[in-house]
Amino acid sequence: MAEVIEIPIGLAHPIHSATWENYLQQVENPQTEFERVFFNQGQLWIDMGNEGINHSRFNKLLTMIMYAWFSRNAEIEFDLLGGCTIEKPLNQGAAPDEVLYIGDGFPQWQTGEPRRINLDKWRVPDLVAEISDTTLAVDLDAKKRLYLALGIPEYWVIDVKGRQVLAFQLVDGSYQQCLESVALSGLPICIVEQALEQMVKNNGNAAKWFAAQIKDLPSKSD
Repeated sequence: MAEVIEIPIGLAHPIHSATWENYLQQVENPQTEFERVFFNQGQLWIDMGNEGINHSRFNKLLTMIMYAWFSRNAEIEFDLLGGCTIEKPLNQGAAPDEVLYIGDGFPQWQTGEPRRINLDKWRVPDLVAEISDTTLAVDLDAKKRLYLALGIPEYWVIDVKGRQVLAFQLVDGSYQQCLESVALSGLPICIVEQALEQMVKNNGNAAKWFAAQIKDLPSKSD
């Protein structure tokens, strides 16, 4: 039986050396079900589960941005999952703020299976995103390396304090910062950043502003 690592419940933690068994003990512990657990090749860390106002507000804005973008083309199917755990068993596990699948091959849960997405069984998502209110350093370092190891083709970091979107695409085995999304084909990242700047009082007005800006952009079917 794997040695249990002592990690206090309900706090943000630094990176610990750990085994896959340690990761499973943490992610399957009902007392920590609201924490987000991450694991990459022997390193484990945890993000606080309860969202602050800023994190929640920007997270929901991103959800509305995704809806506004795909609503322009009814033929494109998409599945946006928030708070789901994605795993490459024995090697990596992550709980991104947003997990986006586009097209066919959406993961489906079956009774008796772990409530997590096994990437040995299902394809990787087209995009994952992290809302960085207090976690910018780890989102641009440890999590970036983790999503690279998982083979995520596009990774966004939403910098709440800086009102910026740091978007990365997988090119020849490494992440390169990009100015236009591939998953949201034809969307300039700068428009998403400008939507963040509209967040003076609420995310509803920012979402409506974004929808107005993209109204005349070419859609994938054009």
